[in-house]
Amino acid sequence: MRNYEVTFIVDPVLSGDEIKAAAQSYVDLLKKEGCEIVHVDEMGLRQLAYPINRRTSGVYYCIEFQIETGELISKYELSMRRDERIMRFLTVKLDKYGVKYNDDKRKGLIGKKKKSGDQKDKKGSGKAATATKAAPKTKTAAPKTTPPAPKAAAQEEE
Repeated sequence: MRNYEVTFIVDPVLSGDEIKAAAQSYVDLLKKEGCEIVHVDEMGLRQLAYPINRRTSGVYYCIEFQIETGELISKYELSMRRDERIMRFLTVKLDKYGVKYNDDKRKGLIGKKKKSGDQKDKKGSGKAATATKAAPKTKTAAPKTTPPAPKAAAQEEE
C-alpha cells in the first residue's frame, strides 16, 4: 500500500456548511476509488503567507490515505484544479518516516503539549522572568585606545 497526504486550502468566504461539504466531497471521492482514509485533519482558518485571489486567510484541511497504486492522484489533482472552492493544494507521497511522524503526532507524542488543569503561563511570569529581573545585564564600554603612530622611515636611518 502506498501512503499519501493531500493538504488543501478552501476559500474562506464560503459558509461553514459549504466549506465542510467541499472537504467531504474529496474524502468521498477517495473512498469511491477504493482508498483507505487514515485520517482527516481540519486545521481551521489560518493566515496565508501571501495573498491568493485577494484572500489573506484560508481554511486548511489535510487528508491522509492509502491506495494500492498512484494512478488516482492525477485524476484527483485535476478535480482540485477545476474546483473554484480550492485555493491551493499539495499532494505528498509519504515514506515510512512520514507515516510514523503522522501517527506519533496524532497520538500526541509530537507537537505542543496540552496542559491539563494548569493555568497558561502569561508572558513575563515564571522563574525565567524573575531571574532576568533579579540580575539585569549592563553593558560597559571598553576604553578606546589608539595605537602609537609609526615612526617615519627617514628618522630611523639617521
